[in-house]
Amino acid sequence: MQAQLPGAQPLPSDVTRHGDADAVLAGLDPEQRAVATALSGPVCVLAGAGTGKTRAITHRIAYGVRSGVMQPQRVLAVTFTARAAGEMRGRLRQLGAEGVQARTFHSAALRQLQYFWPRVVGGELPRLVERKIQLVAEAAARCRLRVERTELRDLTGEIEWAKVTQTVPEDYPAAVRKAGREAPRDPAEIRQVYKVYEELKRDRGVIDFEDVLLLAVGVLEDRAEVADQVRAQYQHFVVDEYQDVSPLQQRLLDLWLGPRSSLCVVGDASQTIYSFTGATPSYLLDFRLKHPDATVVKLVRDYRSTPQVVHLANGLLAQARGQAAQHRLELVSQREPGPDPVYTEYQDEPTEAEGTAKRIQALLSSGVRASEIAVLFRTNGQSAVYEQALADLGIAYQLKGAERFFERREVGNAVTLLRGAARGSSDPMLDQAPEGLAGQVRAVLSTEGFSVQPPAGGGAVRERWESLAALVRLAEEFEAGQRAAGLPAGLAAYVAELGARAAAQHAPVVEGVTLASLHSAKGLEWDAVFLVGLTEGMLPITYAKTDEQIEEERRLLYVGVTRARAWLTLSWALSRSPGGRASRRPSRFLDGLRPGSSTPGRGVGGGSRSTGAGAGSAVGGRSRAKAPLKCRVCDRVLTEAVERKLRRCESCPSHMDEGLYERLRDWRGGQAKAQSLPAYCVFTDATLVAIAEDAPGSVAELAGIAGVGRAKLDKYGSAVLSLCRGESPADSDPGESDDIPDDWDEHGVPENSLEK
Repeated sequence: MQAQLPGAQPLPSDVTRHGDADAVLAGLDPEQRAVATALSGPVCVLAGAGTGKTRAITHRIAYGVRSGVMQPQRVLAVTFTARAAGEMRGRLRQLGAEGVQARTFHSAALRQLQYFWPRVVGGELPRLVERKIQLVAEAAARCRLRVERTELRDLTGEIEWAKVTQTVPEDYPAAVRKAGREAPRDPAEIRQVYKVYEELKRDRGVIDFEDVLLLAVGVLEDRAEVADQVRAQYQHFVVDEYQDVSPLQQRLLDLWLGPRSSLCVVGDASQTIYSFTGATPSYLLDFRLKHPDATVVKLVRDYRSTPQVVHLANGLLAQARGQAAQHRLELVSQREPGPDPVYTEYQDEPTEAEGTAKRIQALLSSGVRASEIAVLFRTNGQSAVYEQALADLGIAYQLKGAERFFERREVGNAVTLLRGAARGSSDPMLDQAPEGLAGQVRAVLSTEGFSVQPPAGGGAVRERWESLAALVRLAEEFEAGQRAAGLPAGLAAYVAELGARAAAQHAPVVEGVTLASLHSAKGLEWDAVFLVGLTEGMLPITYAKTDEQIEEERRLLYVGVTRARAWLTLSWALSRSPGGRASRRPSRFLDGLRPGSSTPGRGVGGGSRSTGAGAGSAVGGRSRAKAPLKCRVCDRVLTEAVERKLRRCESCPSHMDEGLYERLRDWRGGQAKAQSLPAYCVFTDATLVAIAEDAPGSVAELAGIAGVGRAKLDKYGSAVLSLCRGESPADSDPGESDDIPDDWDEHGVPENSLEK
């Protein structure tokens, strides 16, 4: 009797024991039913976002098992994340298809290697290195290359790309040129690091994740008996997210399948956004060429998003070009109508962040859960201003796939260097720096690799540059503000400013608004999505040069749009900072979609025009800038979030009531503990300082303080006013703050608020 592979169960004597197979088909729409009943030959499912592809393929497997066409232990379903594989296994169990293997490519290949290795090679499989970055660092050092730690991720990514595209070290430079790929370093240097990295692994008897696939391919190609046993064990294959398959994964799939044709693939070329990792939609797009007899089913009924969101998604793809665009799917929403997408133009980035936070606050007040709201941006470097804006309103958030700004390694290193330079009495580097604070900061950061011009490519090198560039821009703004106020703008004062900003940041909590890059949002969905920073140079990103790179950026926006179930807001800022030149323009991808724009020969309208919280009214398709907020002490224009909250420069004298501030802090601590919340969710430190400085005596005065929104006024107003009067909150009348002023706008902000 032939041995079975790991994970296999004894075959049941009655594979239809779960009852009538047709019961599995109940509740499927006609196209999903067509997928579920296509049990023979190659099958290609072109599934748009939100169309129930996982439902269709799991019901197909279950129907095949119940009808006796498939034996569960003979089915291998492959997807790209452990989360998706786990979800698929759970659904299959509920449908009575226990025993089906649902795994990632790497997981399936690793289990097979562990099973066959002792027999075909001898001994145990070499140890798997889960984090290869340390070995890459050692390889670079042996090549006598100075590599910043943040560059190691890019080098590691290049090695991974080379391996999944089956490129050996000697061929790497030529492969990069042929692919039109922007290498993070000289390709000859990367070739050498790649070569030494492979030598280090061999010397130490370890393998990496890409080796798992390569070794599995090697064993199956070299040992016919192993290939025969795998093919005897697994006779039916399903591959999800087929547009993300790499050449190496396709080669392994072909070896698993052999001469048979029982293969079902599912994908959407319009969601191909990982080409930089070696993924290619060509296998999906060319599936019918390779399998002329394939059954092709298109899933276009969108059960996730409202007709308004779907209309925008379709309009976005209608402007696409290239091979993937030729196979785009026109989605049809199956949901009831919802709100129109909102297009919001802001004068500057801080205003965009504040407006977004206020809209989120309004959604929360209406009953939408924080975990059902997401703010999506192109690069992780954009997160800091949204972290601050949400924290200012006491809105909990969580970061996905990104570090908080002041916790990033390059930022921490830079602050340490700046602090050391500020303490040094005579630093030759500073002596040679251009005059002014910004010049000194650039000189210090140059030792960390900062240059005036950004790097050509993307990835960690670009993100690291963006972080350092943000520190330089902040120095420019700080210097301008200090000089306008007649105050010194030295390096020591700037370092103190950085310390205050870092202290104002707060750790995210799990139940909160999601902040994520568009790439990390793939496969997720929320009730409300805010797509922010949609300007030329950010989306498409500046280093997207070729037509295909531009089209991948368009697909990235498409993925972002289709994450939204009901509420969708798209926004951009005309300048980076308050008072800056309005030189930016909205992303070209919005042309013909947003009100007031047009595309030649096309009129894809829809959506509503909004200027967002604090942006002013729309005039001729452009928003008016709001009146600048000035320091109440020195009359300088305030640009920083903390200063705007305090309504004064941080360096200007404060008339804060220290006793009141301490009472407020103690009270806040008790509230946070009682509600199991971070303290900033009650009030931020800056808001407490503002209250202690103003000592408001009425609801209207308290409402005029930035950071005290309607919800917080309802909840905490009575207690705060009692503390301001020197009373205990318990001694006050709980009804004192129940009478909310009538002049509140739709965002829950008083009309006379200085934050308006």
